[in-house]
Amino acid sequence: MLFSSLFGLSVLAATTTALPGSVSRRAVSSPTASVRNGTYSGKRNANFNQDLFLGIPFAQQPVGNLRFAIPQSLNETWEGEKNATEYSNICVGYGTDSIWYPQSEACLTLNVIRDSSVDETSALPVGVWIHGGGFYQGSGADQRYNMSAIVANAQEIGKPFIGVTINYRLSTWGFLNSDEIKAAGATNLGLRDQRLALHWIQENIAAFGGDPTKVTIWGESAGGMSVGNHLIAYGGRDDGLFRAGIMQSGGSVSASPANTTAYQSQYNEIVSRAGCSGSSDTLQCLREVPFETLNAIFNTTSGNPAYRFSPTVDGDFIREWGSVQLDKGDFVKVPIIAGTNTDEGTSFGPTGINTTEQFYNYLTGGASGFRYPPAIAQEILDLYPDDPSQGIPEFLGDQRVPSKGWQWRRTSAYAGDYSMHANRRRQTEVWAEHGVPAYAYRFNTRGGDVPWISGAQHFTEVAFVFKNFEGLGYHYGLPFQGMPERYKDLSTLVSSMWASFIVDLDPNTGVESEVYWEGYGVDAPVDIVFDANVTGLGALEDDTWRKEGIDFLNSISRVLWR
Repeated sequence: MLFSSLFGLSVLAATTTALPGSVSRRAVSSPTASVRNGTYSGKRNANFNQDLFLGIPFAQQPVGNLRFAIPQSLNETWEGEKNATEYSNICVGYGTDSIWYPQSEACLTLNVIRDSSVDETSALPVGVWIHGGGFYQGSGADQRYNMSAIVANAQEIGKPFIGVTINYRLSTWGFLNSDEIKAAGATNLGLRDQRLALHWIQENIAAFGGDPTKVTIWGESAGGMSVGNHLIAYGGRDDGLFRAGIMQSGGSVSASPANTTAYQSQYNEIVSRAGCSGSSDTLQCLREVPFETLNAIFNTTSGNPAYRFSPTVDGDFIREWGSVQLDKGDFVKVPIIAGTNTDEGTSFGPTGINTTEQFYNYLTGGASGFRYPPAIAQEILDLYPDDPSQGIPEFLGDQRVPSKGWQWRRTSAYAGDYSMHANRRRQTEVWAEHGVPAYAYRFNTRGGDVPWISGAQHFTEVAFVFKNFEGLGYHYGLPFQGMPERYKDLSTLVSSMWASFIVDLDPNTGVESEVYWEGYGVDAPVDIVFDANVTGLGALEDDTWRKEGIDFLNSISRVLWR
């Protein structure tokens, strides 16, 4: 773990393990906030002149009979002050995003970061970060999402906001699904956790100086998909929980089939392995199994999840596939930013495909996550030809990359469009059709932690958004190390645009840029390309990039169950 005295949150993240502790007297300099349940004492970060309130529970912890159950609101009050100076344990996850932090089931907490000049009278806009990680790893304590730098930058440019990060249940703990789960009304628990956190924010953020009517929900990858799911939740019902959304590489249309029937066999296997097959109530039996036993069942020796549960159409929280709800106009009509990275497909595409026949078999054999009908597979082959000059990364020109597969650039182009680009384009098209403000972007700069051959791959923009110049939380390479100074300039621009949108619902208000970011229109579908290597750090383009392939993928969204 790389630490810096300038990022006060980072040191806290590495060592904390518990929920806010017992009531105690506070130091004179400690900030406080009195929420509905009682008063919290936070921690002052002198380096950034910020107040940090960490590890605050927004729900009863999902243990015992609350395991695999809908999250429940807090039902306690207290006198005096509770400490909120340390991150809690993160929710149990499986993968390299989670292994650096203490984990437990007792994890439903959030963190609030504000400038120290803010008090309960300030009524500032609020940016709520929902972390990504494929719905099976990650946390609000992940230092790659350290809020201090972006909140400080927002203060500096005159667009101050309060930052919030949250935890939610992950993997099988948060998305277990089966007929038994549906009967209990306990589907999509991780999303319901997020929803309860948003309700908590509505009820309590004013105590920290935030305005509950000016909340922007914001996330990347699974976090962006989470934002997209809240936009269509309960048939697009507007519960007044947010007034805007930012979706980085994710949205309302799932990146993979939102299958509603495939999980029963996995549930049955878990029940059998947990020794619950003979129980008359297998779900209750699973609640009573020791954590260590279940964790061993859900985990693998490689540290990845043994079962890939994720959000699904349940007829309740998610009523229909995202594409269907967008087509019907069943979504919360608030302004959005939505974008992707140019070379998303280098993160998601297959390797080792050398022939068109192998690509066809990949599409029809289920290895892609879906068994395409032959006619659709053939259409994809035609739209994504074996021509490396049409593949990604574009800067390779006509070169092939035999070590990854003779047709790797071809399959990567398809994979990026399927998983990310098509979904983003449809999102902003629908917003424009309904006259709702939308700002689209394409991030086209490779970070220093990314292999040259991967280009501007998935997750690359995150360090730029958070102004993470120190590379906090990056264990496999530093995003800005060895890169030109213009990379930091681009980071400042993007971070400022995000802050401006959170505050004014317009990304242009707090920046001095050669490029004005125009909204997406039916007759003028444009996006901004963020690029540290061009004049002005960006440029507008017509949103027609690989149009034929993307239009086709969007036309078959229902066939693809998403």
